[in-house]
Formats: sequence, structure tokens, C-alpha cells
Amino acid sequence: MGSVAALLLVSVKRLACCLLPLCLYWAAPASAAVDAAQHDAFWLWSGVKPQPVLAQARTLYILQGQVSRSRRHPARGVELIAQGLPVSRLSQEQVWVVYRAHTLAWPETVYRQLLGQVQRWQAAGNPVVGIQIDFDSSTRDLASYAEFLQDLRRRLPAHYRLSITGLMDWGSNADPQAIGQLKGVVDEVVVQTYQGRTSIPDYARYLPRLDRMGLPYKVGLIQGGEWQEPESLRASPWFKGYVVFLQNPPAKP
Repeated sequence: MGSVAALLLVSVKRLACCLLPLCLYWAAPASAAVDAAQHDAFWLWSGVKPQPVLAQARTLYILQGQVSRSRRHPARGVELIAQGLPVSRLSQEQVWVVYRAHTLAWPETVYRQLLGQVQRWQAAGNPVVGIQIDFDSSTRDLASYAEFLQDLRRRLPAHYRLSITGLMDWGSNADPQAIGQLKGVVDEVVVQTYQGRTSIPDYARYLPRLDRMGLPYKVGLIQGGEWQEPESLRASPWFKGYVVFLQNPPAKP
């Protein structure tokens, strides 16, 4: 190889090294804030003020209460504390009635109250498709949670679907046998990519493994949080869309 050709080869290699980082940057755009206006399914939690995006909502997950041990009246044990919107007529195509659970030791009174609320929403003319349980089950305790859900499924009228929230870690580390207990019991898992009011920083490394569950799932986003959709997500036969957790805008100083 002549000296001129060798010099050109070195120059090309240097140029390639300079361009490679730019190519990687262009191929992986930075995360953007979750814009609720780009979605049509939302969680509407207690204390969240109405927003214009609700007018475009096709699906609403509305909080109606939390199940927990009574702090004010310990003798009462576990009770259902009503929260969220009063029963009213909504214009959305689908309504899920949501209950936040802090314990799975439910007495019969809680089941009766819960089913009564769901039926009242239905009787008011709303297209109630089912209920959702929001419970922070650890991956290790998923088998126990599955047993609770199996019992709940037996109690629900057959025309109601059952949704649960879930952890991203389930796809990576859950016992396959425990996941198997959810099949035929829950109709969807809405996997939360946020904690508190912010996105979980390393959410991207968990998402490719969600298909391992073999369950229909949606991805839960936090309004205003960071999000970059992986290319593989849309190609998944198990992925059924997004649900955005609405929150009030930060107070102005």
C-alpha cells in the first residue's frame, strides 16, 4: 500500500470514529415528556382536577376507594373507604372501576360494598367493562396475590372483566408458575413504569421481557414523566396500548 493510500485509509477511519457517536445519537432520540393529549386512556385518581384531555378520553380508570385497615377505628378491621368521583353519567366508551388495596385480607362486607358500587355505576348508564385492583404485590409474593385474584374472579359477575396493575419486574423475575396462575383469571395487566410522580429511570431494560408473562398488558405512564417507546413494543402481540396517570400541574411559585 502506498503512503498516500495509507494516509487516506487512516483519515477515513478517523472520520468514521467521529461520525459513529452521531449516528448512535440520531438512532436513539432522547426521552420526551408524556403528553396526555397524545393518548385516550387515563387513570382519574382522587383529588385530580378535571383536564381538557378528558374530553378525548375513550377509556377511564376511575378510583372509587381503597381497602385498608382502619386507623381511626381499629376494631372495625379492614374496610373499604370510598374515594373519587360520585356515581354519575360519563361519556367515555369504557369505564373501569378501580380499587386501591393495601391488604388482601378482605372481609365479606368489602366484597359486597365493592360489587354494590360497580353495579351503581352500571345502573347510572355507564359502560362499565370491569374492575381494576391496584395492589403493590412484590414479585416474590405473586403466587399469594394470584390466589386472591382467583377468588375475586369467582365472585365477579361473568360479564365484568378483571384488570390489575403490575410491576415491570414481573416479566424478568416472576416465578413462571405464579404467572401461570393469572392466566384465565385477569384480562389485562397494566404495568407501571413510574413510581410516585416520576418515571422509573431504567424502565427501558424491563420492557422487552414483558412478553414472557404471556398475558395481555398495557403500559402505564405518568403524565409529564419521561418516556421513549421501544421499537419492539408495537410489534408485541401482548401489548394493548397505554394508560396515562393524570396529575395536577405543579403549583406556580
